Amino acid sequence: MDAEFAHEPVMLKEVLAWLVVNPLGLYVDGTVGGAGHAQAILEKTRGRLIGIDRDADALAASEARLAQFGSRKHLVKSNFADLSVVLASLDVDDVDGILLDLGVSSPQLETASRGFSFNRAAPLDMRMDRDLTLTAFDVVNGFSQEELEDVIRSYGEEKMASRIAKAIVRRRQAGPIETTVELADLIVQAMPPAMRHQKIHPATRTFQALRVAVNQELDWIEPGIRSAVDVLKKGGRLCVISFHSLEDRLVKNTFRDLSTPCVCPKSLPYCVCHRKASIAVLTRKAVTPSAEEIHRNPRARSAKLRVAERI
Repeated sequence: MDAEFAHEPVMLKEVLAWLVVNPLGLYVDGTVGGAGHAQAILEKTRGRLIGIDRDADALAASEARLAQFGSRKHLVKSNFADLSVVLASLDVDDVDGILLDLGVSSPQLETASRGFSFNRAAPLDMRMDRDLTLTAFDVVNGFSQEELEDVIRSYGEEKMASRIAKAIVRRRQAGPIETTVELADLIVQAMPPAMRHQKIHPATRTFQALRVAVNQELDWIEPGIRSAVDVLKKGGRLCVISFHSLEDRLVKNTFRDLSTPCVCPKSLPYCVCHRKASIAVLTRKAVTPSAEEIHRNPRARSAKLRVAERI
């Protein structure tokens, strides 16, 4: 049975403390999901919120959850990387704060028909936006062995990528791999015996890699951050929550680039690039969940929050 689209928002107290700079301000939740963060922002402020998500199911759930706030909220189906386009269509020039939560939501994982989880039998899908044409089925059954290995190694940081890709190609010679359970079982068998019963399920990294490839998740992070910074008011805040090292590295590096002023060679006596920093990074190290939160919500354990302020 499909899961209700609601989940516990990660690092909610921390997000509110960093994000809300103006109680009457305009905020954007660029990955509104089940609206956990969005609801808390609207409750804490007397301002307005624009919620964006690629997932129509998430938007429907958010609409119901946020109905109590009436015209203080406006929801849009879009990609957060297109934030500036969305705001322009709403005649909004700038905002006080933006939140990007890059993780897959619990309902997406728990809804069997979405095909995100190796724990639930379902067709291989993994699309966050069901209007996309590419599915996990297409990747698993259509990519070459070399392409599969590259996806699994690059996006899943899986050391056994070569063995897994080879096993997939060998298995599909007998017919297409149809379901999440078929694929997960195949991955387990492809692992060396000593790696089949570890704390983390052997299919975890491969399923992450397929999800990232299908949704092009890493492709949107840097342009999304740059678009967000462009529409922030001076003093406005951008909060980004990531859930694995590939995401966090992109966030960290983009923040570093946007907070760096002059990039002229040190050999020059004065600046000729005239570059100015557009943000100040407020979190020297990424903020992580408390032990209490991780105990309450184990899926929060890998979350990292980074915060920047428009200058």
